[in-house]
Amino acid sequence: MEKKKPGPKGGPKLGEKIVQGYVIGRNKVVVPAEEVEQLAAYGMKTTEIADWFGVNEQTMRYNFSDILLKGRTKLKMSLRVAMYKNAIDSNNTTMQIWLSKNHLGMSDTPLDGDANTPLPWSENVDDDVVIDEYDEEENEEG
Repeated sequence: MEKKKPGPKGGPKLGEKIVQGYVIGRNKVVVPAEEVEQLAAYGMKTTEIADWFGVNEQTMRYNFSDILLKGRTKLKMSLRVAMYKNAIDSNNTTMQIWLSKNHLGMSDTPLDGDANTPLPWSENVDDDVVIDEYDEEENEEG
């Protein structure tokens, strides 16, 4: 019998691989912490990572909560670096405006201090007196 070559015209070639990681779940699945961190850094949800390894989502959260957090922090950091590089190195005006609004507290519409203060209000004003005074002023002018 002739041996088939691996690839499109031949059958798949099987091999062995030794994986180091944490043994978790009822099925005793070996999950490498580095791979969990990398998948979280790619933005994968915990459910997707758990499905990838064939374990329950709660089991994944319980065993790798700190590593998932670290991976998601890496994602946020790399996005932030990319945004700043895009704004500064590429001179992207839109990104510069967005960053200035969100990080520097700038605004398109300047706020006037007097326009934001509430109107004075007094509970002790007698409406009849105010109306009578107004009527008298109109009569004097006219």
